[in-house]
Amino acid sequence: MLQMRPDCERCGADLPAAAPGAFICSMECTFCAECAEELDDRCPNCGGELLDRPTRTGKALKANPPSAERRFQS
Repeated sequence: MLQMRPDCERCGADLPAAAPGAFICSMECTFCAECAEELDDRCPNCGGELLDRPTRTGKALKANPPSAERRFQS
């Protein structure tokens, strides 16, 4: 089950689980669309490819809430 991290690790932008616009690598490093584009769709942590994160809505979101742990370090 994806953690659905709540923020971009690079800029801190909010990334709600039910909204599009988040990009993840296979290690679940999470970035907003703008940062993913600036990073040329490559994760700076592991070098993996950044892909669109699926959204989680409705019953699935209620049964499996997203992570509340923020990763952005200012």
